[in-house]
Amino acid sequence: MNKPLRRIAIFCGLLVLTLLIRDNWIQYVKADALSSQEENRRVAIARYATPRGDIIVDGKAITGHATTEGDFKYKRTYKDGAMWAPVTGYVSQAYGATQLENIDDGILTGNDDRLFFRNTLDMITGKKREGGNVVTTLNTAAQKAAYEGLKKQGGKGAVAAIEPSTGKILALASYPSYDPTTIAGSNNAAGEAWNKLQKKNNPDDPMLNRALREVYPPGSTFKVVTAAAALEHGKYTSADEKTDSPLPWTMPGTSRELPNEGDLPCEDATLREALRVSCNTVFGKIGYDLGNDKMLETAKKFGFTEEQFVPVRSSASVFSDDMNDSQVALSSIGQFNTAATPLQMAMVTSAIANNGTLMKPYMVDELQAPNLDTIEKTEPQEMSKPLSADNAQILQSMMETVVSDGTGTKAQIEGVTVGGKTGTAQHGVENSENPYAWFISYAKTDGGSPVAVAVVIEDENASRDDISGGGLAAPIAKNVMEAVIKSKK
Repeated sequence: MNKPLRRIAIFCGLLVLTLLIRDNWIQYVKADALSSQEENRRVAIARYATPRGDIIVDGKAITGHATTEGDFKYKRTYKDGAMWAPVTGYVSQAYGATQLENIDDGILTGNDDRLFFRNTLDMITGKKREGGNVVTTLNTAAQKAAYEGLKKQGGKGAVAAIEPSTGKILALASYPSYDPTTIAGSNNAAGEAWNKLQKKNNPDDPMLNRALREVYPPGSTFKVVTAAAALEHGKYTSADEKTDSPLPWTMPGTSRELPNEGDLPCEDATLREALRVSCNTVFGKIGYDLGNDKMLETAKKFGFTEEQFVPVRSSASVFSDDMNDSQVALSSIGQFNTAATPLQMAMVTSAIANNGTLMKPYMVDELQAPNLDTIEKTEPQEMSKPLSADNAQILQSMMETVVSDGTGTKAQIEGVTVGGKTGTAQHGVENSENPYAWFISYAKTDGGSPVAVAVVIEDENASRDDISGGGLAAPIAKNVMEAVIKSKK
């Protein structure tokens, strides 16, 4: 073979070798990645070729499916979609999936590796693939009471409710909300609905999960955390001893007196009385006396500064470090940088109601195979011990006084012991906008404490003088607690 032909042969051989390497790389190394790419239309067609499994509440499906025209045979439907959207999220042929629909997509589509043997058997027998179910911890009656209460109020807001002894999430409501069914398809109507829901087109931001993703200044509801810190660090040892609380009290490093909301009996008030009437001066000075480190330590034990996964991600609540003395004082009454999700404040209340033990919150009870066999079961898990049982019971007695004879009387339930704390949190520069109304509470029956609740209301249209945690948020919390108690009878 002459030299030019030999060069051509070598070149062609190298081309063939390169082709073989590339072919094997695509078929074996990159196969999984390519097959799962969203741009691979065959993947999307296969995804919607069979009905999804369901999300279950109280033994009933809150999801369904409908047939559509075109390549995608099935789309998701939702029952009471707006009420359940903070729990389910959405799955859309055009816009993907969020929350439980996304996290447990493998189970719901039947593609999870844990279903491999069942899917293999179905393939041999010719049976069509089916999706499994996600069984939640949610309580239908509690969710309905929460959502309808927010809707009736008419502003924006959220509710989170937890079973203290287990950490099961019983309600997770956000308002305004949206119906995920409207964006489940890929047609023009779904596109129009999607555009209307976007924040740039809808300032109410109905797709925001306010119960998990929005952090609000907690206002005076944070005073229960400050009270817990005072008890745990030995600053005070009972609810009824007098505190070292001058009136007026000037915040350290400033010439500013920390104001109370009205002419309140806060001078050297007991912890019980200070919580009952909500003394800023008492709890601000406690925070200053304890210092940043001790306050931060207690806040962290309640879950602050860390994201929570329930399994949907919840934003981290905030209590800062490296604050000066006056900033610590303000933070200890739920102002300055302090911010919390409704889930976080329900966790605080839950730990107090559960005699000082905080259980890890969760909202998926179990994952089921298509034949309803249990694939995975969530077991309750202790998260931390923010305070001792003795101190928790002291704090319970203080919160129960708030409801029986303080700012939280609208949460009273006949025949049931209720503990709570109101909060009216500053909003806007120099508190220029309508404040947020908060209420946290728990119910206690002969069988223990079945529910802890946090409610926040933001209402730009209400009269500023009419906004209070006891007036706006407490009635919603009461209805949620009553719904849980009735459902357990």
